[in-house]
Amino acid sequence: MAARAIQRGVRQSARKMRLVMDTIRGQNVNQAYALLKFSKKRAAKQIEKVLRSAVSNAEQDAQKENAAFDVDQLYVAYGVVNEGQTLRRFGAAALGRATPIHKRTSIVEIQVAPRATTARVAPKVEVKPAPKAEAKTPGPKAKGRKAPAKKKEKR
Repeated sequence: MAARAIQRGVRQSARKMRLVMDTIRGQNVNQAYALLKFSKKRAAKQIEKVLRSAVSNAEQDAQKENAAFDVDQLYVAYGVVNEGQTLRRFGAAALGRATPIHKRTSIVEIQVAPRATTARVAPKVEVKPAPKAEAKTPGPKAKGRKAPAKKKEKR
């Protein structure tokens, strides 16, 4: 069963947060924790909070259904960072004017799911003998083509 967590209004631009999200997407949850813990990016702290919440939600769902739960089987199935509301402010500029300041926010969504552990058996492939090559006969002459013109010799 998949579980998700969403955090809205994170005070960092979505562009910067996507750099961190791209590193953990598709990773095992434990590997994702390690990547986020040792990342130098500020966004890693917020994304780690959302990831912990998603794992906790998965655990709660398993308890509700009285199902077995193993954190080691979870992986980050889906992770996106979208743009949130932009806070618009104005800063002072020369000659008494004002310039706009855009303080961007983002929305972080992470979905975790258990990785399928079924062992796949390779399908049997039947080897068929190759068909015998037939002798090719020259086909009819293409119509509409002219023979190349002969060059005249200069004396």
